[in-house]
Amino acid sequence: MTNADSIFQNAISKLLIEIFDGPPGNEAYILNTGDPGLLRQLESISSATASIHPGPARPSLAAHVDHVYYGLSLLNRYEAGEENPWADADWNASWKVSSVTDEEWQTLLAKLRQAVTSWREGVTRRKDWNDIDAAGAISSVAHTAYHLGAIRQILAMNG
Repeated sequence: MTNADSIFQNAISKLLIEIFDGPPGNEAYILNTGDPGLLRQLESISSATASIHPGPARPSLAAHVDHVYYGLSLLNRYEAGEENPWADADWNASWKVSSVTDEEWQTLLAKLRQAVTSWREGVTRRKDWNDIDAAGAISSVAHTAYHLGAIRQILAMNG
């Protein structure tokens, strides 16, 4: 691993921890210090709240979560050695979750947490970073941050 690869890997690892679990200590780049991050935020939400639609034809919180999970599952397939998991990706299907029961919500959160863990471990194991790998890692942080913001806006609208 080159020094540049090591620096990049360390930075991405920090950002993944921050976006999913909240900033560690006082080191925060995306969220405010003390923010719970996506996973703890979602764990505080009931299935009824996760099933809220912010408006007609607007995705529920559960749909946002399923979409983030789907994106991470593709990254994990790539990290596991699949050459191009995006070739047959059905992004529309990742938005189909409308409402969830308590059990479905807990299952979705568990799947998301496992996908997050796998992705973070994959980033930690990677020794060399090319342009595509680096862009995928950066986009996973940005994509998740976008959806965390959308989820929080929906929560704020529904008080």
